[in-house]
Amino acid sequence: AFAGDPRFNFILLDKNVGKRKAQIVAIRRSSGDLVLNVDSDTTLASDVVTKLALKMQDPAVGAAMGQLVASNRSDTWLTQLIDMEYWLACNEERAAQARFGAVMCCCGPCAMYRRSALLLLLDQYETQLFRGKPSDFGEDRHLTILMLKAGLRTEYVPDAIAATIVPDRLGPYLRQQLRWARSTFRDTLLALRLLPSLDRYLTLDVVGQNLGPLLLALSVLAGLAQLALTATVPWSAVLMIASMTIIRCSVSAFRARQLRFLGFSLHTFINVFLLLPLKAYALCTLS
Repeated sequence: AFAGDPRFNFILLDKNVGKRKAQIVAIRRSSGDLVLNVDSDTTLASDVVTKLALKMQDPAVGAAMGQLVASNRSDTWLTQLIDMEYWLACNEERAAQARFGAVMCCCGPCAMYRRSALLLLLDQYETQLFRGKPSDFGEDRHLTILMLKAGLRTEYVPDAIAATIVPDRLGPYLRQQLRWARSTFRDTLLALRLLPSLDRYLTLDVVGQNLGPLLLALSVLAGLAQLALTATVPWSAVLMIASMTIIRCSVSAFRARQLRFLGFSLHTFINVFLLLPLKAYALCTLS
């Protein structure tokens, strides 16, 4: 449909070299002031480019991301939970970070970058190593960290809507979460060096996001130990986790004006029994 349009230039690579190297080839062949990254399973609303470009008019902004929704939300119970998870990640986490000038990860499905800044960062981006090995995942998070290291702000635009396909089965979902967990742990090490130059809220946010799962895991392990050793149910831990879940889901339902967010409480079971062990495994297999 677009191959004959002179405004489009398609670059066909000889082989699949991975997302990062494909991005780099395209950026170096581009000529515009702004570069929009879109994943192949993502559909943009018609006004996304306009709304992101408006945010990028400020020369202090190096990158901006839109709001992600699940295009296949109605397929399964899991896609419905992931859609709510995306809403929370965008409209709580990213929105709060943007308030203080630094979204810590401009998500790959829909992110706009300032090309002049990208060109200065491409060599670092292309040659990222972890324990001496080339890093081949977590592109969006690492590129965001590089933008922040360069002294630029990163922003979130909630009304720039991008619909992306999410996993509809637990297996693919957990593999995705494993990649993301490894990427988060790796780039958090880089982010720690940045924190003194950012707003103090970002320090609280980054430390909290990494300590929170650890403390929850310790609570779960302590509860299981109590159950095994004393044959008594750790009601205090159970009630605390349940009450925090209910409060969070209730606040989200109120803010989103959607009662369906009360159902996000089911995600707590996935978090406690699947994602926490997965994050522990990710931490032990960062290489």
